[in-house]
Amino acid sequence: MDALANLLDGPRGRAPVLVRMTMRPPWSVRVQDQALVGMIAMLRGSAWVVPQAGAPVRLDNGVVAVLKGPDAFTFADSPATVPQVVINPGWRPSTTHGDDLGSTMDLGVRAWGNDPEGSTVALLGCYHVSGEISQRLLDALPEILVLTPSMWDPPLLQLLDTEIAKDEPGQQAVLDRLFDLLLIAALRAWFARPDGHAPAWYRAHRDPVIGRALRMLHSEPSHPWTVATMARAAGVSRGLFARRFTELVGEPPMTYLTGWRLALAADLLCEPGTTVEAVALRVGYSNGFALSTAFKRVRGISPAQHRGRTVPR
Repeated sequence: MDALANLLDGPRGRAPVLVRMTMRPPWSVRVQDQALVGMIAMLRGSAWVVPQAGAPVRLDNGVVAVLKGPDAFTFADSPATVPQVVINPGWRPSTTHGDDLGSTMDLGVRAWGNDPEGSTVALLGCYHVSGEISQRLLDALPEILVLTPSMWDPPLLQLLDTEIAKDEPGQQAVLDRLFDLLLIAALRAWFARPDGHAPAWYRAHRDPVIGRALRMLHSEPSHPWTVATMARAAGVSRGLFARRFTELVGEPPMTYLTGWRLALAADLLCEPGTTVEAVALRVGYSNGFALSTAFKRVRGISPAQHRGRTVPR
């Protein structure tokens, strides 16, 4: 498992909400569903994204935008159009006064809008991922990243557009996976650009030695890793491995592993029914006491305090 897989498959990730929106101008939709990641793929026509802070961004035909939440944004035919509809968590549309619109704007299977023949068609998806694991990648993203057709070749876009209208057995699983792939492809394309500013640990995945080590640490955090065992698994000497890891990732191997284990533990502790002892064994600590000691040393609070701050009562 690597950084992008962790974004989508972390312990606290949930399946995305995905709709095909068809609109006739004038239109404006305020999206305040509190999702941490959103995506807009323009299939026909053009539109604008107006973030909570910052300048409006025009999205033309074929453009894909990834938005980092949970701040609200407005999606409209023009930045000047006043919002007529508000999208609440779980894709619950309401008027700007809070009146529930129910299925008023439903246009079919996963289709939504004000006119089935509208001139603007877009795919909108929202991920309600949360937690420490996902945040490591989200922190590296701008508030809005925009990819034009000239920047990448997204063959999945048309396939997703075709599949979204189907209502076959297992269709939601198909759409979830296609949307996952589209998001991963978009983030790969963004970070591959010179102005993508990929974090050091992300770039290090491309190194044949350190990339392999990172995938092992992410996939097997409970393994009793040492610098020597990491180096042996990566096929290089201990000294070379330690120097190369620190140079590429920006911190020593064991420091990175501790941070990864505690991030994973922080998310697992928020899962219903988990115990500190069980989480400790899953992330590579011998017992709950050892995890609690490391957690408090690095984060300044105990696992129980962390759980109390993040789990709703």
